[in-house]
Amino acid sequence: MARRGSYAKGIAKREEILRTALAVIAREGYHGASVKELAEAVGLSQAGLLHYFDSKDELFVEILRTRDEIDLADHAEAAGADLDDLRDGYLDIVRHNAQVPGLVELFTRLAADAADPEHPSRAFFAERSAGLRDRWAATIAEAQAAGRLRAGIDPVLAARLLQAVSDGAQMQLLVEPELDMAALIETLFDLLQPPGE
Repeated sequence: MARRGSYAKGIAKREEILRTALAVIAREGYHGASVKELAEAVGLSQAGLLHYFDSKDELFVEILRTRDEIDLADHAEAAGADLDDLRDGYLDIVRHNAQVPGLVELFTRLAADAADPEHPSRAFFAERSAGLRDRWAATIAEAQAAGRLRAGIDPVLAARLLQAVSDGAQMQLLVEPELDMAALIETLFDLLQPPGE
């Protein structure tokens, strides 16, 4: 029975680490969030912190996973059950991301690292991308069938465009902090509207 309690405590501590690290990176930025600083923020040594993760890279991947879980919980409509919900929820997340450049930097760095098949971020980004595309493509196809989005565009390609514009905008934001990422996404949605609307 003591083992179950220890296991539950370990899960709770891991969750505390991820939520605290998320806040530290959002506040201090990617470079301001060393493993040492993250460990201190949760009252652990560096070795104690890394006891909960296989590596620093896995820690950072899990921070992004936690960010996505929180974003989807806070903006459930972004999952895309309906076109208006998809658009509004997605724009809310994009606007929020503009306020946390440290997390945007972490995302773009790990996205680049995902090019390496051995990097821990590879599986995360592959799974994340496929999941977003599947959900968004289904919503786009339904909107096309209802005449709310331009017909003749493959819904999967349209979903990829949404993702590509968002990911590219995050990279641009790091160089041009004044960039209005939401305006880019809104423009893409407008371009997908049927002619005459």
